[in-house]
Amino acid sequence: MDRRVRGAGHPHPVPLLEGRLTRAVSVGAVVVNYNAGDHLVECVRSVRAEGVVDIVVADNASTDGSDRAVAASDPNVVVLPTGANLGFGAAANRGVAACPGDYVLLLNPDTLVEPGTVKVLAAALDRDPGLALVGPRIENLDGSLYPSARTFPSLADAMGHAFLGLVNPSNRFTRRYRMLDWDHAAARDVDWVSGTCMLLRRSAFEAVGGFDERYFMYVEDVDLCWRLWHAGRRVAYEPAGCVVHTIGLSSEQSPYRMIAEHHRSLLRFSATTLTGPKRALLPLVAAGLAVRTTLAWLQRLRRDRPPAALH
Repeated sequence: MDRRVRGAGHPHPVPLLEGRLTRAVSVGAVVVNYNAGDHLVECVRSVRAEGVVDIVVADNASTDGSDRAVAASDPNVVVLPTGANLGFGAAANRGVAACPGDYVLLLNPDTLVEPGTVKVLAAALDRDPGLALVGPRIENLDGSLYPSARTFPSLADAMGHAFLGLVNPSNRFTRRYRMLDWDHAAARDVDWVSGTCMLLRRSAFEAVGGFDERYFMYVEDVDLCWRLWHAGRRVAYEPAGCVVHTIGLSSEQSPYRMIAEHHRSLLRFSATTLTGPKRALLPLVAAGLAVRTTLAWLQRLRRDRPPAALH
């Protein structure tokens, strides 16, 4: 598979050695895998092209042979079986523990790392000891921006986004939450970045206990960044690095379960962060998320069913 050049509207091959690390940087990489097929091999290949020596694939009991395929394609990859589908955060914790490096690049398996990205992200952590983690620009396969840098929303923004976002993604609540009125062209501190790709400073990650493994899927990245900020560390976005997100594999394999898991994780995060008088609103949040789960299921059902079946 050709790796796409950022900003181009068509596939274009690039030299594999472009943008490699040119100094001794202690960077390892962890890819959390669950039935990612050929995407995993391509992801690891893009990381290897960056000059990263230590790559660990934390495999959540895949049944599609992707764990064996990546081992065959790159004998130096460490495939770490987790023994079951533990979810993203739990597998990532095990991968980070097994991976050497002061910095650890954490990736979804359906991503491609653009040339020079690891070097750029590592330089950001080198320059600023207060940074706990940094995330790159993330693009969809068509070159459009995936808004991976976001805010910790107020309760009003969270509820507005939860309901209006289903029918009108450009509503003001969603725009604030996803930071859509910022051009994403400048490096800056942000509340949180997506776990699709982030470079972690190991010492900061371990100091807050890594990912909270009670989150099976989704929001574990938000929770991690929340705890890092509250521990006096910072999170940043660096658009000079770029990763292409090819497809939402985990969500598409069990879409209805993942909708439920997403809302379960949102409720857990709300229970963690709502304090003082606002905690009395938690039952209302739970009821709202239950309604949104049903609406999201119905929306997905309409998308999945043939048009004739909807009449």
